[in-house]
Amino acid sequence: MNSALIVAAGRGTRMGPTVDKLFLEVAGASIIAHTWRRFDRCPGIDEVVLVVRAGMEAAFHQLAAEESFRRPYRLVAGGAERQDSVWNGLSELSVTAELVAIQDGARPCTSPDLIQRCLAAAQSVGAAVAAQRATDTIKESDGGTGIARHLDRARLWTVQTPQCFRVDVIRRALQSVREAGRQVTDDTTACELIGQRVELVEGREPNPKVTTPADLPYVGLLLQS
Repeated sequence: MNSALIVAAGRGTRMGPTVDKLFLEVAGASIIAHTWRRFDRCPGIDEVVLVVRAGMEAAFHQLAAEESFRRPYRLVAGGAERQDSVWNGLSELSVTAELVAIQDGARPCTSPDLIQRCLAAAQSVGAAVAAQRATDTIKESDGGTGIARHLDRARLWTVQTPQCFRVDVIRRALQSVREAGRQVTDDTTACELIGQRVELVEGREPNPKVTTPADLPYVGLLLQS
């Protein structure tokens, strides 16, 4: 069995203090509806676990009813940090889950092809992440606004989600992080810390995350096309 774990517990403060960005409408549906739909309709996914903010459960149940999602789903409360939310979500996976695809709730354009290829890579090596090659010239700063050195972009990638893992691998990686009292903002970092290889899976289509209001028109165009 393969599970999707959608992290949807954040408020998204860069959208404004009173805005819940996941429920902003774009291309005829909320951002989280688009994201959830991608995984609900992906042949490689058997169940969906959503990590949500306390008090938002009713809104997610209502969304599921309105969208008539087909995959079984469960809700679990988020934690203090992202890694805590992911840990909580992992605890709600079916006992037969072998692979898990961890997804940002605010990344609504992920293609089924990318999900499938990330799952396949995780099955093979244990961990995989959607990524794109850096195309801009990259500089490292001196800690402020000055340039310290030039970086070779041929070796640089930007990583996204889904981040896919064999369930036993990501549980072991996050357990190690928790025992060490460390903080990671990216699940693949936890794997790197235990020496687990992570395969880069190159995306063939744009896969942006909605972070600021300026992202909405671009994401809307992608979803409409």
